[in-house]
Amino acid sequence: MMTSTKKAIDAEYYSGKEEVDTDINSIQKTQREQEMSGWSEQQARAMASEDGIELSEDHLRVIHLLREYYLQHGLVQSGRELGDMLNEQFADRGGRRFLYRLFPGGPVTQGMRLAGLPIPAYSEDGGFGTSR
Repeated sequence: MMTSTKKAIDAEYYSGKEEVDTDINSIQKTQREQEMSGWSEQQARAMASEDGIELSEDHLRVIHLLREYYLQHGLVQSGRELGDMLNEQFADRGGRRFLYRLFPGGPVTQGMRLAGLPIPAYSEDGGFGTSR
Protein backbone atom coordinates (compact mmCIF):
# COMPACT_ATOMS: atom_id res chain seq x y z
CA MET A 1 0.00 0.00 0.00
CA MET A 2 1.37 3.39 -1.02
CA THR A 3 1.56 6.09 1.64
CA SER A 4 0.70 9.70 0.92
CA THR A 5 4.37 10.63 1.40
CA LYS A 6 5.41 8.04 -1.20
CA LYS A 7 2.75 9.35 -3.59
CA ALA A 8 3.98 12.92 -3.11
CA ILE A 9 7.59 11.90 -3.76
CA ASP A 10 6.59 9.95 -6.88
CA ALA A 11 4.46 12.85 -8.14
CA GLU A 12 7.33 15.29 -7.56
CA TYR A 13 9.78 12.95 -9.32
CA TYR A 14 7.62 12.37 -12.39
CA SER A 15 6.28 15.91 -12.73
CA GLY A 16 9.72 17.25 -13.62
CA LYS A 17 10.34 14.67 -16.34
CA GLU A 18 9.82 15.23 -20.04
CA GLU A 19 7.15 13.22 -21.71
CA VAL A 20 8.62 10.09 -23.26
CA ASP A 21 7.62 9.15 -26.78
CA THR A 22 6.50 5.51 -26.72
CA ASP A 23 5.12 5.40 -30.28
CA ILE A 24 7.43 3.02 -32.19
CA ASN A 25 6.68 4.62 -35.58
CA SER A 26 7.47 8.06 -34.21
CA ILE A 27 10.71 6.84 -32.62
CA GLN A 28 11.79 5.15 -35.85
CA LYS A 29 10.96 8.27 -37.87
CA THR A 30 13.03 10.37 -35.48
CA GLN A 31 15.93 7.94 -35.90
CA ARG A 32 15.62 8.19 -39.69
CA GLU A 33 15.60 12.00 -39.47
CA GLN A 34 18.85 11.83 -37.50
CA GLU A 35 20.34 9.39 -40.03
CA MET A 36 19.44 11.71 -42.88
CA SER A 37 20.63 14.94 -41.28
CA GLY A 38 24.18 14.78 -42.64
CA TRP A 39 23.13 14.84 -46.30
CA SER A 40 23.22 17.91 -48.54
CA GLU A 41 22.42 18.69 -52.15
CA GLN A 42 26.04 19.77 -52.57
CA GLN A 43 27.20 16.24 -51.67
CA ALA A 44 24.67 14.79 -54.12
CA ARG A 45 25.90 17.13 -56.86
CA ALA A 46 29.51 16.12 -56.23
CA MET A 47 28.67 12.40 -56.32
CA ALA A 48 26.55 12.86 -59.45
CA SER A 49 29.39 14.73 -61.11
CA GLU A 50 31.65 11.72 -60.47
CA ASP A 51 29.00 9.63 -62.26
CA GLY A 52 28.98 12.09 -65.17
CA ILE A 53 25.57 13.53 -64.29
CA GLU A 54 24.69 17.17 -63.80
CA LEU A 55 21.70 17.26 -61.47
CA SER A 56 18.64 18.99 -62.90
CA GLU A 57 15.38 19.85 -61.16
CA ASP A 58 14.02 16.47 -62.30
CA HIS A 59 16.97 14.66 -60.70
CA LEU A 60 16.46 16.58 -57.48
CA ARG A 61 12.73 15.84 -57.52
CA VAL A 62 13.49 12.10 -57.69
CA ILE A 63 16.08 12.39 -54.92
CA HIS A 64 13.73 14.34 -52.66
CA LEU A 65 10.89 11.88 -53.34
CA LEU A 66 13.19 9.00 -52.33
CA ARG A 67 14.26 10.84 -49.17
CA GLU A 68 10.67 11.63 -48.20
CA TYR A 69 9.57 8.05 -48.86
CA TYR A 70 12.44 6.73 -46.73
CA LEU A 71 11.61 9.16 -43.95
CA GLN A 72 7.95 8.09 -43.90
CA HIS A 73 8.36 4.35 -44.50
CA GLY A 74 11.94 3.38 -43.67
CA LEU A 75 13.93 0.88 -45.68
CA VAL A 76 11.63 -1.00 -48.02
CA GLN A 77 11.75 -4.76 -48.49
CA SER A 78 12.39 -4.48 -52.20
CA GLY A 79 13.67 -1.84 -54.59
CA ARG A 80 10.68 -2.65 -56.76
CA GLU A 81 8.42 -0.79 -54.33
CA LEU A 82 10.43 2.39 -54.89
CA GLY A 83 10.65 1.78 -58.63
CA ASP A 84 6.88 1.45 -58.82
CA MET A 85 6.37 4.60 -56.74
CA LEU A 86 8.73 6.60 -58.98
CA ASN A 87 7.17 5.15 -62.13
CA GLU A 88 3.77 6.33 -60.93
CA GLN A 89 5.06 9.79 -59.95
CA PHE A 90 6.67 10.29 -63.37
CA ALA A 91 4.11 8.48 -65.53
CA ASP A 92 3.25 11.71 -67.35
CA ARG A 93 6.92 12.16 -68.29
CA GLY A 94 7.45 8.61 -69.55
CA GLY A 95 7.78 6.65 -66.30
CA ARG A 96 10.66 4.21 -66.08
CA ARG A 97 12.07 5.17 -69.48
CA PHE A 98 12.34 8.80 -68.37
CA LEU A 99 13.82 7.81 -65.00
CA TYR A 100 16.51 5.63 -66.60
CA ARG A 101 17.51 8.57 -68.82
CA LEU A 102 17.98 10.63 -65.67
CA PHE A 103 19.75 7.86 -63.74
CA PRO A 104 21.53 5.45 -66.12
CA GLY A 105 22.71 3.45 -63.08
CA GLY A 106 19.08 2.87 -62.12
CA PRO A 107 16.65 5.32 -60.56
CA VAL A 108 16.50 3.35 -57.33
CA THR A 109 20.13 2.24 -57.01
CA GLN A 110 21.77 5.44 -58.21
CA GLY A 111 18.99 7.67 -56.86
CA MET A 112 19.23 6.22 -53.34
CA ARG A 113 23.01 6.52 -53.37
CA LEU A 114 22.83 10.18 -54.40
CA ALA A 115 20.10 10.73 -51.80
CA GLY A 116 22.46 9.43 -49.11
CA LEU A 117 20.19 6.51 -48.29
CA PRO A 118 20.69 2.75 -47.96
CA ILE A 119 20.00 0.83 -51.14
CA PRO A 120 17.23 -1.72 -50.62
CA ALA A 121 17.48 -5.36 -51.59
CA TYR A 122 16.54 -6.36 -55.13
CA SER A 123 17.37 -2.92 -56.55
CA GLU A 124 19.86 -4.24 -59.04
CA ASP A 125 19.14 -6.20 -62.15
CA GLY A 126 22.01 -6.78 -64.53
CA GLY A 127 19.48 -7.39 -67.29
CA PHE A 128 18.42 -3.76 -67.06
CA GLY A 129 21.95 -2.39 -66.99
CA THR A 130 22.00 -1.27 -63.38
CA SER A 131 25.10 -1.74 -61.36
CA ARG A 132 26.41 -0.88 -57.97
